[in-house]
Amino acid sequence: MEEEDLRKPTSVTIATEFPHNDNVSATQVEDDDDPPMLSSQTLAALQEFLADQNRSDATAEPEKSGGGGEDSDEVSLVSEDWRLSQFWYEPDTAETVAEEVLALSSRFSGCRIACIACPTLYVYLKRDPSLRVQLLEYDKRFERYGNEFTFYDYNEPEDMPLELKHSFHVIVADPPYLSKECLEKVSQTVSFLVRPVDSLLLLLTGEVQRERAAELLGVRPCVFRPQHSSKLGNAFRVFTSYNPGTGLGGWEEEAK
Repeated sequence: MEEEDLRKPTSVTIATEFPHNDNVSATQVEDDDDPPMLSSQTLAALQEFLADQNRSDATAEPEKSGGGGEDSDEVSLVSEDWRLSQFWYEPDTAETVAEEVLALSSRFSGCRIACIACPTLYVYLKRDPSLRVQLLEYDKRFERYGNEFTFYDYNEPEDMPLELKHSFHVIVADPPYLSKECLEKVSQTVSFLVRPVDSLLLLLTGEVQRERAAELLGVRPCVFRPQHSSKLGNAFRVFTSYNPGTGLGGWEEEAK
């Protein structure tokens, strides 16, 4: 996984295209005939970001393919694309959520798991090649995952193959933006994917969505706090539709 002025943390409040800077001087914008210019501060931030992207691309471990060797089934993760609001989980977060999903999967025979806009979790889950996991993602670089990848645009919440409808026992969703519209549309996607009975949902999104998430999806926040590798400024939470017991630190006690 991957904000409209509010974003993931998948995610610092950050613009979706280029860094926003409120300190642009009047002389930089007073002449409409001049080409648009970035301030030196904004330009430096953008150059640093692009340099980090290039370093990540250069050092990223290539995806392992079949053909022998103990690592032949390993699934790798591509580098973050900030322009797509992609911010990967820290390893501890990915491992903790993956362990919870793995425990949930043991409750169902032939369990199917859907990961909506959370590719980091997909990669950690596929450490167990026997798990049936479907990644729904906008970024087509994840086509490398073959038939376990489904192109997903939250603006078209039900535009997916019909064979996915009402097929999943466990769904993990990490909406790409912290907006009311985005959560509403992702909720439509959840309804499309989820099995009519015996299904479980984990939602990773901002604290600001607490009340709306409860209203739309009937979820409650857990004690465990997800963290992202980019150290985002927005407070993020994991919500569940089921009582996790001691998993994920349990449900947070409701304020009296």
